Amino acid sequence: MAKTLVIVESPAKARTIERILKEGYEVLASYGHVRDLPESADEIPDEIRKEKWGRLGVDTEGDFRPYYVIPNDKRKYVQALKTALKGASQLYLATDPDREGESISWHLKEILKPRVPVKRIVFHEITMEAIKQAVKDAHDVDENLVRAQESRRILDRLYGYTISPVLWKKVQTGLSAGRVQSVAVRLIVNREEERLAFRPATYWDLEARFSGEGREFTATLARLDDERVATGKDFDAQGVLVGRNVRVLTEADGTALVDALWTHLPWTVTAVDEKPGVERPAPPFTTSTLTQEASRKLGFSTERTMQAAQRLFQEGHISYHRTDSTTLSEKALGESAAAIRDMFGDEYYSGPRRYATKVKNAQEAHEAIRPSDFADTPVSMERTLDRDDLRVYELIWKRTMASQMVDARVQRTSIEISGTGRNGETAIFTASGKAIEFAGFRRAYVEGSDDPAAELEEQETVLPKLTVGERVDRDPAARVNAVALDPKRHDTVPPARYTEASLIKELERQGIGRPSTYASTIGTIERRGYIFRQGKALVPSFTAFAVTRLLVGHFGDLVDLAFTAEMEEDLDQISRGEREWLDFIREFYRGDKHHRGLEEAVKQAEERADYPLIDIGADPESGDPICVRIGRYGPFLQLGEGGPGKTASLPPAVAPADLSVEKAMTLIRAKAEGPRLLGVDPKTDMKVYAIHGRFGAYVQLGETPDRGSKQKPKRSSLAGGQTETTVTLEEALKLLELPRELGAHPESAQPVLAGLGRFGPYVKHGDDYRSLSPDDDVMTVGLERALALFAEPKRSGRRQMTKRVIRQIDVTNGGAALQVLDGRYGPYVSDGETNASIPKGTDPATLSLDDALALLEARRGAPRREKRGGRFGAKRRPTRAAAPHVTAPVDAGPVVKLRAPVPRVKAKAKVKARRKSAPRKSAH
Repeated sequence: MAKTLVIVESPAKARTIERILKEGYEVLASYGHVRDLPESADEIPDEIRKEKWGRLGVDTEGDFRPYYVIPNDKRKYVQALKTALKGASQLYLATDPDREGESISWHLKEILKPRVPVKRIVFHEITMEAIKQAVKDAHDVDENLVRAQESRRILDRLYGYTISPVLWKKVQTGLSAGRVQSVAVRLIVNREEERLAFRPATYWDLEARFSGEGREFTATLARLDDERVATGKDFDAQGVLVGRNVRVLTEADGTALVDALWTHLPWTVTAVDEKPGVERPAPPFTTSTLTQEASRKLGFSTERTMQAAQRLFQEGHISYHRTDSTTLSEKALGESAAAIRDMFGDEYYSGPRRYATKVKNAQEAHEAIRPSDFADTPVSMERTLDRDDLRVYELIWKRTMASQMVDARVQRTSIEISGTGRNGETAIFTASGKAIEFAGFRRAYVEGSDDPAAELEEQETVLPKLTVGERVDRDPAARVNAVALDPKRHDTVPPARYTEASLIKELERQGIGRPSTYASTIGTIERRGYIFRQGKALVPSFTAFAVTRLLVGHFGDLVDLAFTAEMEEDLDQISRGEREWLDFIREFYRGDKHHRGLEEAVKQAEERADYPLIDIGADPESGDPICVRIGRYGPFLQLGEGGPGKTASLPPAVAPADLSVEKAMTLIRAKAEGPRLLGVDPKTDMKVYAIHGRFGAYVQLGETPDRGSKQKPKRSSLAGGQTETTVTLEEALKLLELPRELGAHPESAQPVLAGLGRFGPYVKHGDDYRSLSPDDDVMTVGLERALALFAEPKRSGRRQMTKRVIRQIDVTNGGAALQVLDGRYGPYVSDGETNASIPKGTDPATLSLDDALALLEARRGAPRREKRGGRFGAKRRPTRAAAPHVTAPVDAGPVVKLRAPVPRVKAKAKVKARRKSAPRKSAH
């Protein structure tokens, strides 16, 4: 009996659906995208290889026809789908319910060319009811959604592949530009420039502490007579007072006021204001708000959150996780209502709450992220889910439940206490508090905040019950006791740097990009070296500054926030059938009578763009300008025209806003002066130096050998708080003794070492490195502490970037566990002996045991790869078993089949013949 073939993107999703559909269906995975524009030179079809636009894979001289190819690592999956389709009675395309999923379905239909009925089915959760309903509602592939997604793909290819080469020529090789990533970098750079321009202001006020009804509370000086006391809001970013009718207190003013007021008690309660209020729950999660909240509450990166959400969706625990919508289905509203009444009581539910989506150009799925079954509480899922998945699921479950619960009722209180000093001046202190009278939704969940001060204000602060006219005296027996009065200094602070959460919030507010792409965008700009992290803060590098200034100067509209958001609206119009995709792409690339296109902008930039310099200031002694330039090995400082003694490398973790003229000149002078001699090592009689190098300061035993020498002197990075100008000989000798042995590991008997590396202090056992915490001292840390660190789950960090463990897969027969790793060339799975690459489009975080074993088995049976030639060896181009499959987009004509490639053997024979006939060049 012929079965219905159902195609989804991932094997995990396929297994979950197959358990639901059971007999009569075969569910297979496409392993993500099955076709794409050519990524490398080897993938460019022979037909277009000689065209000027061949590397783009898009015909920019004609009608912008894209040439799609099936990547080599996807051919076996496509062949398996074709084989399965031969015995099928019908085909259901069940890819994800968004534009990208619609595009994958269209590509599958174009490649497979099914001769049986084909339908598109869409479901937002993997449950029996949802899938059955999707089958009932089966429909054709939405051509408008496909056009919108393909237009986005072509647009991004044109943007990245034409602007990036300009960056290679003008800034540094290996850089990239992107329609969304470049705007995200610009936002981060703009914030850093605001910090650079910031000038702090200092002001003082008084803080009074009182006690009453057994609790202490704090009040702040708000007014002196009718004059308001200045706060941070009264100063601009340059430290200039902009508030009107305010009084700025100095330290002397504060001290004098304390003397005048503290000796003039009692004071009086002059105002009490109590107002009832309500607090309403936040809407259910969208993709954006989930990643923001996971960053705030769990400290998760966007990528880590999305990987957990992907697994939860594929396993049927939550609804589709890529969505802009805050609405819930009637089914979800009913189930959540029953769960709330059962768990919290009838008083916590008063009817369904429906939320309007506020995001610009909302699209994607049609429901918020929610649990598939509200009866699956986080407690009941503890044994089912791993730690990351459980924590994300708990957020989703609690947030969804809270969104349907009643408001919290609060009582807000503000109090004024007045006192007159010896000079006759009246000081008014204010205090505010909040008492929660009925918790409502807060029983389940409270939303986090990016602003710590705002989050603090929302906490419950209960003030004592006071009445107007009550006396406040410095007497513990009094009903209201004045405990202390102190002057307090305040300094205005620069604008906070973006975190992942606040950056995503701003991108979404501006209508830039799509929530489903934010994780990859942030990952890309971090890998490219445009940003680095200080805690949760995203700090732009000097490379980001240089690139942004070039783009703003020569591609201003392309990194303009409004223009980028307008492009999203254009793509939405295409998805609704309101605009032709070809007109949109043509106007973007070639321009019109009102705007220049990308093609002309690139030509002008190549002709006119200058090397971007980042001005730091001027040397106060010579008056020569100091700037940052981007070199082959990264950013460096240059004084005047540069030359010997007038340049210095910048450490990689220097934030642009934190680099002052003084710091810059210190680095330049240190480089000019050369290594600082600390003394002589008594054990070896060798000199010990403190040196500032490319990656920061270090100490060295002995002289620096000549370039090319294989002998390297012993070196050690400096510990925290040490600099090349302050480190002593004694400290240097201790550092040079690192790494030091702490003892033998009780399980392996191998030595455990403690040392200092490029990324700070660490302990090491075999190939396992663990960073020490700020409280640990590399000089004194012991074996017991090191073993405790090894027992903790390994955290990914910059040190593990080249081979980061994504997850571990346990083997049921008791064998060694498999590891899924993120390597230099992409994700792969390893059993310790064999490594197998994970195909593009397959999420490594959700790879199953069966799929991992299949990949390893296939790799063991594959022929050994030939090593490419070295620096002087011949780099042979790999032969291709078949030409790439090429096709065009909707309405762009039939699929183009390519001829077989010319055999390489003949080409090699011709080369050898030419070599034999050519005269040898003289060695001189």
